[in-house]
Amino acid sequence: MAADSLPEGLLLSFYGDDFTGSTDSMEALARAGLRAVLFLEPPSPSQLARFEGVRAIGVAGVSRSLSSAQMDTELPPIFERLRALPAPLFHVKICSTFDSSPETGSIGHTIDIAQRVFKSSFAPLVVGAPSLNRFCVFGNLFARSGPESGVFRLDRHPTMRHHPVTPMHESDLRLHLAQQTARRIGLIDTLQLGETEESIEAHLQSLLTAGDEVVLFDTLTEAHLTAIGRTLWRHANSDNPLFTLGSSGVEYALTAYWRSRGWLPPPSVFSAAPVERIIVVSGSCSPVTERQIGWGIESGFVEIALNTPSLTNEEAVERTIRQALTDALTAWESGKSVIVHTCRGAEDPRLLAAQFAQESGTGRRLGETLGRILQRFIEETEVRRVVVAGGDTSGYVARTLGIEALEVQTPITPGSPLCRVYAPNARLNGMEILFKGGQVGKVNLLGSVLAGSA
Repeated sequence: MAADSLPEGLLLSFYGDDFTGSTDSMEALARAGLRAVLFLEPPSPSQLARFEGVRAIGVAGVSRSLSSAQMDTELPPIFERLRALPAPLFHVKICSTFDSSPETGSIGHTIDIAQRVFKSSFAPLVVGAPSLNRFCVFGNLFARSGPESGVFRLDRHPTMRHHPVTPMHESDLRLHLAQQTARRIGLIDTLQLGETEESIEAHLQSLLTAGDEVVLFDTLTEAHLTAIGRTLWRHANSDNPLFTLGSSGVEYALTAYWRSRGWLPPPSVFSAAPVERIIVVSGSCSPVTERQIGWGIESGFVEIALNTPSLTNEEAVERTIRQALTDALTAWESGKSVIVHTCRGAEDPRLLAAQFAQESGTGRRLGETLGRILQRFIEETEVRRVVVAGGDTSGYVARTLGIEALEVQTPITPGSPLCRVYAPNARLNGMEILFKGGQVGKVNLLGSVLAGSA
């Protein structure tokens, strides 16, 4: 898109394949001074009209946990409604660790569905995001296991290679993606990204001439982001939105380029007052989350461990909710913060039950159980700030609560901002919730949430 400044109106629409990934993209835009709003369903014109000056809108989805057949039902109507928006770019936000398989959360099948709707000349794929400790080099993905760890090739990553549903056994994203789509996949590598704009474009055109339909861009440095953003914006089109795929690296690339051109407003000023207490609900089995829960307990939070294996029917669920709510209210009334969880890392004997729930498709029951506990807790207390841990868990909790939309209140840790809630329920409206993926945040994340600052 040739221009000397950013056009008025919407610049970008996006769909997140899980909830925490969606808030990650929203945060990247908000940090750049662009108003972004995240909805749980594609917004109506009247809903959009309530958000003056919005520059990007997103829809938080659940496709990372869906089969291809379920995607065929779920995704096309959402993509069609987003296609109708006057935005030159459409982004399908996927997890920055690319965890997916032909059976569950197929990224390749998502590409096939999106291209039937958008019919872009090619689909750029941007997965690396240096600020999130995700790096793509010669097509291979690397990631830290929490901010304090070293960098691992994804097939040797201590968490992702043992993921309960989509373990990652291949770090070359072209090979991994080739198991999910028949489309040809090319690469603009880290050396080519260091060349001139004209050279990068020539490499891209060479790939397209050769028949490549998806083009993966390496991402190791912030300079790479600027070059990628320039290429994406060059191919953006208001009449036929460019379909892009990737992590929030897409948003970081675009805003890096726009910033280099002087097109962005001054950075947003964020703030959130400290609070004395919070409640945390967690469906994550990640060791990163486990360490954060441990930090909370050592700091005086009251732990409420749900009997995950027993949550097999509605009667057991209701019994669990009543007991957990009683325990949580007792702790809260004594002046304590609360953590309710279904699993605490690899050594927790409940891990197999949690894995089975995810594999059998009943992970929804765990997420909705946590959502119902939180919903009743909110109704019976004056809590104003909440943490929800786990990507799939966050989506189920948000829907159980009846959230309509979210905006960034303040960044706390990269990829998981503290969000302000919009909801028809007056008690919920205006609350602050941080939704975090299992791998996100330092060990003292809960302390940062209490303080309202990074």
